[in-house]
Amino acid sequence: MKKYILITMLLTVFVACKNDAKKESATIEEAKEVTYTSFGEEIIADDAIAATSMAEHYKTMKVGDSINSKMIAKVADVCQAKGCWMKLDLENGEQVMVKFKDYGFFMPKNIAGQEVIINGKAYVNEVPVEELRHYAEDAGKSAEEIAKITESKKTYSFEADGVLLVEEQL
Repeated sequence: MKKYILITMLLTVFVACKNDAKKESATIEEAKEVTYTSFGEEIIADDAIAATSMAEHYKTMKVGDSINSKMIAKVADVCQAKGCWMKLDLENGEQVMVKFKDYGFFMPKNIAGQEVIINGKAYVNEVPVEELRHYAEDAGKSAEEIAKITESKKTYSFEADGVLLVEEQL
């Protein structure tokens, strides 16, 4: 009889310890909070739409159309000259070219792959050859690649007045 009591007590202690480990893990996950580095005008992260939703909005727009928006997306590319523009991934194979209102601020050049929240005006634009070549030069493309740019291109564009660079922190 003492064996059964001893085994029952050991199992109870084992199960109780196992549950405490799960609770501790959950507490650590809850303690993880997102922080941001702000650029440009002060904005808040609330109400930002996903890049995939923004891609759907862009599909319905024509050259010259614009809408005020706030979106969250991953950075695909940044101007390597000054950080004066960036390209964001729309998660559908497309990208959006982001410039900053009145060149009032620039982004760090090493943020490719990180998530940002941008606020401002989304629009569809026809970009002339000379501007496309300028962007290719800023991105560090070779002279041969730049020379291959021979016609204008319809692009999804965004003029950001504020940007939040997402940083996770424990």
